[in-house]
Amino acid sequence: MPRIIKNIFYALCVIALCSCSPSAEDNGKKVFNLNLDQNLTSMDPAFARNQYAIWMINQIFNGLVQIDSALNTVPAIAKSWEVSPDGLSYTFHLRNDISFQDDPLFKNGKGRKVVASDFVYSFNRLIDPKVGSSGGWIFSDKVKDIHNFVALNDTTFKINLTKPFPAFLNLLCTQYCMVVPREVVEHYGKDFRSHPVGTGPFRFKYWKEDEILVLLKNEHYWEKEGNVRLPYLDAVKVTFISDKQSAFMNFIKQDLDYFNSVDGSYRDDILTKSGNMTSKYKGKFQLIKAPYLSTEYVGILVDTSKSMVRESPLRFKKVRQAINYGIDKAKLVKYLRNGIGIPATSGFVPSGMPGFDSTLVKGYHYDPVKAARLLAEAGYPNGREMPEVTLTTSTSYKDLIEFIQGELNALGMKVKVDVRPSASLRELMAKNEVNFFRGSWIADYPDAENYLSVFYSKNKVPFGPNYTGYFNKDFDQLFVESYYETDAKKRYVLNRRMDNMVIENASVVPILYDQSVTMLQNNISGYSINPLSWMILKHVKKK
Repeated sequence: MPRIIKNIFYALCVIALCSCSPSAEDNGKKVFNLNLDQNLTSMDPAFARNQYAIWMINQIFNGLVQIDSALNTVPAIAKSWEVSPDGLSYTFHLRNDISFQDDPLFKNGKGRKVVASDFVYSFNRLIDPKVGSSGGWIFSDKVKDIHNFVALNDTTFKINLTKPFPAFLNLLCTQYCMVVPREVVEHYGKDFRSHPVGTGPFRFKYWKEDEILVLLKNEHYWEKEGNVRLPYLDAVKVTFISDKQSAFMNFIKQDLDYFNSVDGSYRDDILTKSGNMTSKYKGKFQLIKAPYLSTEYVGILVDTSKSMVRESPLRFKKVRQAINYGIDKAKLVKYLRNGIGIPATSGFVPSGMPGFDSTLVKGYHYDPVKAARLLAEAGYPNGREMPEVTLTTSTSYKDLIEFIQGELNALGMKVKVDVRPSASLRELMAKNEVNFFRGSWIADYPDAENYLSVFYSKNKVPFGPNYTGYFNKDFDQLFVESYYETDAKKRYVLNRRMDNMVIENASVVPILYDQSVTMLQNNISGYSINPLSWMILKHVKKK
């Protein structure tokens, strides 16, 4: 049978198996069914730029290191490593028993062993302008050129940095840094996005875009749990139903094993205002809430070189602080989010981040009396004579921003809401052309540096994410100092000092620290919840 016909035939068999839960169970096959409400952009690690791409790439590939559920960096393909005393060199010792998944492009179709030169190639792709990887930022300011990635031998890989970066091991956990085989990538070129080959617990089998994706168990996967080789599942089947209500009904009918997020259209059906499962569904499936490293915030441009800032009442720190005190974040979380999220009464760095301590970073609790006093001290008693300000948001967050509008109106402030498409708002933020805006910051890796870098002067737009135009020499000095501090506890102290500085200046109004909501059928166990919301299926069991 010709190879292409054989592959299509086999894929159709897999789809038939996945489509019918009873027959799958009868055959002893354990298939994990989930839905994505948007199509995948890519399964190439060099383009792991959004959540769904990250989820699927995480099943197919591995990197040097990985995170556990507590956000600790632990071995993966690298069994051990050393960091030079100056923090500029990282030497990784690779396992010699890990192979790429079988593929016809390998000799005899059998996956070959992973060697150090594979990481040289994979990391060079990220900084190669011809590839155009969305992960170029991983190394762009940390290595000089391709010669900083060195294979000393097949099992020893070295990276030389231009400056210390204590969060570097955490950064290497990202899906951008997962290893790919050169011969397969070069054969498929840009089509590697839909023909991925890695070392992970599941191997790619079939993808019809916008309809179905099938991953099969990698029978030769290297990780074990006790004496049992992972993964436990035989296959993963992904559908692409864009209507969340329809997808949720499929979950209720048990056609899906997993469902994430609680959309506004059916939030009240599932959750009480306190965030507990309603009696309607109690016991029918598992619902797990957990910290998610994401901060929802309102940003305020404070760069007085901009005319829009010089002409705005938001240029006064006391006005910005009044805004922080004037929003009842607990009420917002309860009534607009059904208890999903934690009111952000600490800093910009979210709950769940290593080193987070709400007692040491003093944020703003709801205090309308203090807010009114600050407005009066700024020259606007009860908001009198204060010019109208415009708060810009995207459509998805209109209800949240209108709640904030109401809170500020109660202080006497005149606030107009401007609703724009998400892409339009992002463009304005990236040019410092919006004065008062809704934003969110989601962690790429589990280190507070990822959040504090938003306020570093050298990260000013359009090349960096300093959307509020916050420039502070003392902050910058601490930020640079933190790069040279290798003791984690001492870095936590520096991070909290910086977070307190940002919050005191009030160029951001943290609204809530987000939470992930995961729903699983009762026969599913072993699903690993982590604050980065990286889907990990290798430990999952289905009864």
